Amino acid sequence: MEYKRITSIEDPNFKKLHDLMGEIFPPEEVLEYDLWKEPLEDPGIRVFVAVDQDQVVGATEYRYYPNWNIAMTDFTIISKPGLSLGRFLAQNRQRDLQKLAAENGKELFGMFAEIYDPYRVEHHEFGGVKVMHPYVRREVLSHLGYKRLDVNYVHPSWENNGEAVTGLDFCFMPMNDGLESLPASLVADFLTTYYSILSNKPQKWVEMIEGIKSKETIALLPL
Repeated sequence: MEYKRITSIEDPNFKKLHDLMGEIFPPEEVLEYDLWKEPLEDPGIRVFVAVDQDQVVGATEYRYYPNWNIAMTDFTIISKPGLSLGRFLAQNRQRDLQKLAAENGKELFGMFAEIYDPYRVEHHEFGGVKVMHPYVRREVLSHLGYKRLDVNYVHPSWENNGEAVTGLDFCFMPMNDGLESLPASLVADFLTTYYSILSNKPQKWVEMIEGIKSKETIALLPL
């Protein structure tokens, strides 16, 4: 199996990846095909696919922010069981991020992720792929060390229609497992930067950001 980076919508593997995203994720979580051109060309956005016998069987997208020395996992796709895809993607992603942090003269501080809460929203079937079921994903990410930020979380729909997407938790995996909170300013600044590509922000999201800014710290809770 190969871990290959995609940097252009002209890459044949990107068409396979985008088709896979459409099968796995709900529409509001998938950016339109043509809108991927600039993100893929951005050196800070890293999209990798797991290729097995010329088929894209898994993928992960993440970003490293040198100013904050943090990363964000945008998504992870595991399309088939029995290939150790989760471990393959997680290990390769971690090695890549550690390399980027070392080039920045630091050790990685941690990584953000949005994680579905199946105890609140149970209708996401993820294309019928059992290993992508929210209950499974949530426990895997808990095992990896992710913790839930103490925020009533919503995010803008990637369809850029002004709708607020609910049913997720905003989480952080600290490299120091003893970390119990994050500066609220870091959380607010990060989310504002992360969603800057979307021009149509829902009011609930704006209110959430203002609420975060009103605090000094945000607690990290068990996932």
